[in-house]
Amino acid sequence: MTEALIRVDIKDKRFADKRVVSDVTFTISRGEIVSLVGPSGCGKSTVLRIIGGLDRDYDGQVSVLGHEPRLDARDTGFVFQEPRLLPWLTVAQNVGFELGAKGARHPRVLELLAEVGLEDQADAYPKALSGGMAQRAAIARALFGRPALLLLDEPFSAVDAFTRMRLQDLLLSIAAKRDTTLLLVTHDINEAVYLSGRVIALAGRPGRMAGEVMVATAAPREREDPELARAQAQALHLFQDDRVV
Repeated sequence: MTEALIRVDIKDKRFADKRVVSDVTFTISRGEIVSLVGPSGCGKSTVLRIIGGLDRDYDGQVSVLGHEPRLDARDTGFVFQEPRLLPWLTVAQNVGFELGAKGARHPRVLELLAEVGLEDQADAYPKALSGGMAQRAAIARALFGRPALLLLDEPFSAVDAFTRMRLQDLLLSIAAKRDTTLLLVTHDINEAVYLSGRVIALAGRPGRMAGEVMVATAAPREREDPELARAQAQALHLFQDDRVV
C-alpha cells in the first residue's frame, strides 16, 4: 500500500468572521504530483499555507509525514509566487541561506545551481536576474534541505508563457530525479493537467471540494496530447455544477 505523505481534513478555516475553507479532505501519497486548482478566492493558497505550517489557526487535522505541519520542518520546501530572494545576498548565498555565512560554499549549492541551469550565476545578485532565473534560484533554495515534499503557490504566474513552459519542464525533471512529492496551487487548469497525476478542484466561497481528475498519461508528456485535453475538459466540468459555484 502506498504511503500517504499528506493527510488533510480541514473542517473550517476563518479569517475573523469570514469562513474561507469548509470540509476540504484529501490525501497525497509519496511521489505523487498533485495540483490544487480553483477560481480566485476559493482558499487554494490558504490550504497550502496550512499544509506548510504557515497557518495553524483552523479546525481539523492535517499531517505531513505523520506529524503536524511545522514552519521549520526540513522535510517540506516552499516556493512562492514571487522568488523572495534576499537582495543583499548572492544567488549562491540565497540557495545555501539556512547554513548561514558558509552556506554558499556548500557543495550542494553548486549541484543545485547546475540542476536549475544557474551555475554561471552563483556570484550574481538577484537584481541581475530575469524573472525566470530568479524563480529557478528560489526552487534551488527550496530543494537545498532535501525535502520529501515541495509546496508551490502559483510559482510561474509572474513569468511569460515561454519561460513558464521551461520552468514547468524543469520542475518535472527535478521531481523525477529526486523522487520529490509535489503539491502545486494554480488557477491554470492546463498547467495542472500537464504537470500532475491528479488534479484536486476547490470551488465556492467558502472553498470546498468540487472533485478530482486523474491524469493517467505517461511521462514524458506532449502538450498537444488529446488525453490531456480530455482531462482539462473533465476538470472544467467540475466547476459547472451549480452546487460549487
